[in-house]
Amino acid sequence: MKIVNGKYRMVVALITLVLFGLVAALPCFAQQNQGTKGSGPDRSFTMYFDYPEIILPGGSKKTDLNLTFNNKGKKDETIYFNYQIPAGWRATAEGYGAAVTALYLPVGELKSVTFSITPYENTGAGVYQFKLNARTQDGALKASQKLQVTLLAKEKQKEGEIILTTSYPVLQGSSDGKFEFALSVNNKTRKELPFNLIADPPKGWHVNFKPPFKDTYISSLMLKPEESENVTVLVTPNPFATAKEFTIPITVMAEDFKAEASLKVIITGTYKVDVGTNTGLLSLSTQRGKSSNISIYVQNTGSATLQDVSLLSVKPENWKVTFSPEKIASLEPGKLEQVEVTIEPGEDSLVGDYAVGVSVNTEKSSDNLELRVTVKASAAWGWIGVGLIILVIGGLFGLFRALGRR
Repeated sequence: MKIVNGKYRMVVALITLVLFGLVAALPCFAQQNQGTKGSGPDRSFTMYFDYPEIILPGGSKKTDLNLTFNNKGKKDETIYFNYQIPAGWRATAEGYGAAVTALYLPVGELKSVTFSITPYENTGAGVYQFKLNARTQDGALKASQKLQVTLLAKEKQKEGEIILTTSYPVLQGSSDGKFEFALSVNNKTRKELPFNLIADPPKGWHVNFKPPFKDTYISSLMLKPEESENVTVLVTPNPFATAKEFTIPITVMAEDFKAEASLKVIITGTYKVDVGTNTGLLSLSTQRGKSSNISIYVQNTGSATLQDVSLLSVKPENWKVTFSPEKIASLEPGKLEQVEVTIEPGEDSLVGDYAVGVSVNTEKSSDNLELRVTVKASAAWGWIGVGLIILVIGGLFGLFRALGRR
């Protein structure tokens, strides 16, 4: 029995010791737990704008900004605020569409109010400072925030405008043609004004303005308010313009009013070939049965490349005409090719002048040249003729002497 009582006393002692340790450790656990709940100051809040400096264009109306509050303390707060605004401005703080002067801010939360600013109609351009002040309900904590607003000058308002329209702004054709655009100028200003007509064509191009169905060129129009008038824009391309799209800017101006239009011309290229001689002479001499040469040129005077240029001849019967080269595969714009023409009259050709035609043909262009060929008698026949004449003269001389003796 004594042994049991001894064991009982030992168990009781151990339990008592454990309970005593737990009781002693409770304040430490409580302190540690309090430290994890919040390690910052007991009371703290901040107030700020997302964008504390802004620039507004002249003539701006109401502008809304976010004003944000943050409770960084360990106690819920009610924040009261007011604001100082510069002259020439109105300002309100709004929450859910209603004007507010305070807000409830729980621990660790962010809340925003809408801060709206509006300049008066006559407020001039400049830099304006707004200041917002906030405090807790008991006044223990305070904060302030500045807002800088730069108001730009109003742009000069134009009373009306010029309306410039064209039904067909894009035309297509070759560089050797002319293009006519129909342009309508409408005066939507409030006064009668002279409207200047200005064009900026590519180099080598010409642009003229004229009334429809008239040949008089003009450079300006006088239009009353709400009056409109049609103008024909006559565009003459550079004759050597390559095949592509060209833009011709057109501007109509009157005082501070201006309207612009872009006219487009699509050049498809011109196909033109010329044939001639370097000296300008189109005649040559030869003998029947013998050949004679003349040099001619074939030139591309268009703006597009000529392909497969062929040469043909129109000649008297039994004559021979050959070309060297016989065909030109390709001829670039402005380039020329020399061609040697060999002409041989027939053996039975009589002495005299003949016409030989030379034709240069491409798929989209052609040109002709007429040569005058003089066929002369052979030099041997000339000497035979001289001999016959001498014989005739000699015979006549002998006859006269015989008759004279009788």
